[in-house]
Amino acid sequence: MKREMLINAALMAGLLVVPLWAWAVDEPFTITLATRVAILALAAVGLNIALGIGGLVSLGHAAFFGIGGYAMGILASHAQTYDPIMQWPLLVEGTKVMPVIWIVAVLAAALAALVIGALSLRTSGVYFIMITLAFGQMLYFFAISWPAYGGEDGLSIYVRNDFPLLNTLDPIQFFAICFALLALALWFSARLAASPFGLALNAARQTPQRVEAVGLSPFRLRLAAFVLSGAITGLAGALFADLNRFVSPVMFSWQTSGEIIVFIILGGVGRLYGPVAGAALFITLEHFLGEVSDYWHIFLGLLLLAVVLFARGGVIGTLAGRKVAHD
Repeated sequence: MKREMLINAALMAGLLVVPLWAWAVDEPFTITLATRVAILALAAVGLNIALGIGGLVSLGHAAFFGIGGYAMGILASHAQTYDPIMQWPLLVEGTKVMPVIWIVAVLAAALAALVIGALSLRTSGVYFIMITLAFGQMLYFFAISWPAYGGEDGLSIYVRNDFPLLNTLDPIQFFAICFALLALALWFSARLAASPFGLALNAARQTPQRVEAVGLSPFRLRLAAFVLSGAITGLAGALFADLNRFVSPVMFSWQTSGEIIVFIILGGVGRLYGPVAGAALFITLEHFLGEVSDYWHIFLGLLLLAVVLFARGGVIGTLAGRKVAHD
């Protein structure tokens, strides 16, 4: 346990030190890479609540990632054109204030997760996987056919949104925002896993009949976890769109869902800091191997195969040298 805690601390320290070093030597691109790691790790932390604790393999979490991104894009685009989103029955205007955008993104993603989860969780196994995938693809094709917000070409935001007292166009300051939100999500996930709700959810994953015997509803437990999971992933989507100052239907694609799952598998399913390790490893491979070959995904596939066959605890589990109950 202590060994894993040291690994987790070293991982977060490394994620913090690398951009600080890059800032000191004036390497803004490295700061941007670290920011991508923090944001994508945040998205995976969200999925890890459903997958790692609840055992829900969702191949449609890009739906919530994309909803968060489009929430940011719609609000910011209307703010930059001074064109209200709606005028009747209420006047709703755009905004470029990050905390307001985050609240809208989280609520929109949570509402979508409530609807999708209420329908998808009536099934299990491969049927649940396919239904979540279907919802993600439905939103993907809806975004493509939505000309008001760019359609297939996506939507550009000319200036990054604002955060009180900070210059968000400064890469290190925007990284600080993303890192703080990641740390907060990790703290929340840890508290959730150790809470009575988290223990009941874990029990529902293993033996739902016993959970029902004590008067709890496995369906409601899983639905609540799915909603929390979608909300956090939606927040990550808003940050990702803000990082790129661009949102497109690709955020809804099944490839995006697959990448988020890959982060968790590489880092370790059910490991609190597994999403951070997986996202860091993925972005590192993408950056360095992508410069060498356009076919770097082959190396990623071999690594993923090795993890699944020989290191089911992922990077964290292998280094810590111990297993979790559902490895």
